[in-house]
This record gives sequence, structure tokens and C-alpha cells, in this order.
Amino acid sequence: MKKRLVVVLLSLLIISCNSNDDTLLNSSLSAYVTGKTTELGGVIACAASDMDNSDTVLTFYYPEEGATNIRLYETNTVNVDEKDFNNYVQKELNSDPVFNGYLGVFRQNIELEKWAIVTFELGNEIKISNPIRLKQKTKVTVWTAEVLMDLKQVGMPCFLWPDNAFGDNAIYFQVISDSQDNLLSGTYTFQNQFQYYNTDNVVLNITTQEPPNLETQTRYNFTLMDVSEDNWVNWVIQTPFEIP
Repeated sequence: MKKRLVVVLLSLLIISCNSNDDTLLNSSLSAYVTGKTTELGGVIACAASDMDNSDTVLTFYYPEEGATNIRLYETNTVNVDEKDFNNYVQKELNSDPVFNGYLGVFRQNIELEKWAIVTFELGNEIKISNPIRLKQKTKVTVWTAEVLMDLKQVGMPCFLWPDNAFGDNAIYFQVISDSQDNLLSGTYTFQNQFQYYNTDNVVLNITTQEPPNLETQTRYNFTLMDVSEDNWVNWVIQTPFEIP
């Protein structure tokens, strides 16, 4: 009787282990994309540590119009091959809207540094972000309101900030939004300056409609992200401004 009980328990244990392995395998990024049309780099995404709690990681992404089935995948540790999709497992998280849904963000507390990838489906393709190196322990995101502003040119404020102030910069992301948090302009530059309505130095523009004219004596907000080559945000500037 005891031998039969031991055999039954071992069998159940083996089934349980195989079931867990199958769950991990089926939830991997590799399993998700196998046999499907994909675009690597098709999702614009980055991550930052939260202003109030550095252990809270904010993974931002830009969902193109029509994007569905938005997912977040992460590795268990940072010491893996970030290009191997077998190392990524889906996180069961819902995202929150940013700039009233123009962007999205996954928010979670994470103890260990990892790699992350955001995906979504668009048309008949799975769009995949480049790997994001989470650095909430070794390079906490700096949040500030300090930026130089030139508001003299009517409706076309100019913003200037120190270049590569925290090292490891690859690109700058700027957003102009209104007092209701609606995104008016979203742009990327390599240079440490941006002027509203002037795209001469803009290398990527996610603004889908022509930006509206800025009105005088009206409050707006400027947001800047200093993004590294591995898509970690070193520095965030957030500050309100008003056209005189």
C-alpha cells in the first residue's frame, strides 16, 4: 500500500513539473512568435524607475493606431542573452494610459534588474520592441523640472538642456502636452534642444496630426526623456510653462 502511494505521489509530482514547464514554454516570447510574421524594432518602448520609488519600474510604449494584444515580456535575470526570445516570459500585467492613451505604461515593483520587451499585434504582424535593460538598481532615473526655456518667439517655445548629462545617451524624447494631459507634439532628437513646431532637428516624429498653435496665457507642459542605447531612461524633465 505504501509503495503504491509513493508511486502515485511521484507520478503526480512529475505531471505537475511537466505542467509547469509547459506553462513557461507556452508563455515564452519564442513560443508566441514562432511561425508568425514579426517586425523587430516595430515597437517604440523604454523604461524608467519611478520618481517616488526607484524599485517601481515604468515601461513606456507607443501603441500605433489599431494595435491589439499588447504584451510585456521579461527575463528572470539580466545575465542572459537578451536577443534570445526563449529567455523572455510574458508578464500578466495591464497597462495604464499616458497622455490620455497616446502612450501606455506598465507599472510594477521589481527587485532584480532584467531585460524587457513590449509587443503588440498590428495587421497580420507581431511588432516587437528592442530589448530594454532595466537599471532600477544601478542607474536610478533622475527626475527634475530644470530646463532652459526661450518663450520669446510667439507660439514656438524653445527648450534647451545639458547634453548627455548623465552619460550613456542615445536619443532625446520630447513631449508638449496641454493642461488636460493631451499630447500635442511627440518628437525625438539627437540634439539637446527642441523648438515647438520646428522639426529641422527631429529624427523621429510620433505626432499623428499637425500640432495646434499654442495660445497665450495658457498653461502647457514640457516632458523630456534622456534615453540610453539599451532603452533605459537616464533622466526625465517635467515642467509646466506658459506662453506670455
